[in-house]
Amino acid sequence: MYANGAFKNPFADFDFSKFSSEFKLPVVNVETIVETARKNFATMTSVNTSAVESFKAIAQRQGDMVRAAMEDLSKHGSEVLAAATIEEKAAKQIDFVKKSYETAVTNSKELADLYSKGHTDALTALSARVAEVTEEVKAAIAKK
Repeated sequence: MYANGAFKNPFADFDFSKFSSEFKLPVVNVETIVETARKNFATMTSVNTSAVESFKAIAQRQGDMVRAAMEDLSKHGSEVLAAATIEEKAAKQIDFVKKSYETAVTNSKELADLYSKGHTDALTALSARVAEVTEEVKAAIAKK
């Protein structure tokens, strides 16, 4: 280490290029990585756009349902007030409750279908991209 009292670097005479050439490092194709990332980003953008459109459609439909319910309630109030007897008023209220329940069940099914469709579309797109990546990786491994 110390020749003639001076420090000598033990790595000064070591040839790193010869040492590193002994290792077989895989060749990385940057273009393939960039293309894969681009495809992944495009898929995620598409899925996110689809999700936003799905949520907008659901919100619009829910708004329509609430407006229709308020109109029905207003109409029902007028009908109950116009009824002559208590029996008529009770009958109108019972009919309104029955109709409201049936509408709520129908609306719930419709909203569930909209949610399900949105999720199915997103998962279909993601699954397709995963299948593509799997095939790309298989092809890359087969080349070597």
